[in-house]
Amino acid sequence: MVLWQTPALVMIIGYLLGSIPFGIILTRIAGVGDLRQIGSGNIGATNVLRTGRKGLAAATLLLDGAKGAVAVFLGWRLMGGDALANGGAMAGLMAFLGHCYPVWLRFAGGKGVATMLGVVAALHWPVGLVFAGTWVGMLALTRISSVGGMAAAASAPVAAVALGRLDLFAPMLAMALVVLWRHRANMGRLVKGIEPRVGAKTSREPESSGAETA
Repeated sequence: MVLWQTPALVMIIGYLLGSIPFGIILTRIAGVGDLRQIGSGNIGATNVLRTGRKGLAAATLLLDGAKGAVAVFLGWRLMGGDALANGGAMAGLMAFLGHCYPVWLRFAGGKGVATMLGVVAALHWPVGLVFAGTWVGMLALTRISSVGGMAAAASAPVAAVALGRLDLFAPMLAMALVVLWRHRANMGRLVKGIEPRVGAKTSREPESSGAETA
């Protein structure tokens, strides 16, 4: 196996691709300032929305999802053959971890929902549809971003099993557990009934207690 086909290289490429902080890059280019000093300080699309720039928030959401999908396809191509469920899943999982724990930002990244959607959709689009439908549906029902994100993440491993893709259960479960862990502060606020709804103004909070999901 040549260098460009090694699992280690696939993992590195996936992580580096996932660690690109598009939210920070876009807001700085737009002259909005440092995203980490706005709202909750999180680098995801929901916090970008707090800048009042809906276009930037949409672009962040799309790019954070796209980097997960691109990582999957690169992993698949580099590993070759029918390795979508191993090379693709490996690269996608590392891209997801790169978004959540980017080395450039001292491992303080986003909550991972948008990037997980990109990974899941690239690995098996029917599961991606379940993920997206759950996310949008729960967000519309509750108007709470964290509820939509956590429900969507939890739906992925369940949908993978239901749709017969047992080979994808482990990586999707791993991502779902990380998403839930990243939302532990949100869970505490939900229990207390103080979790902010989409569109509500929030004061500056540390990243670990941010209200967004992406």
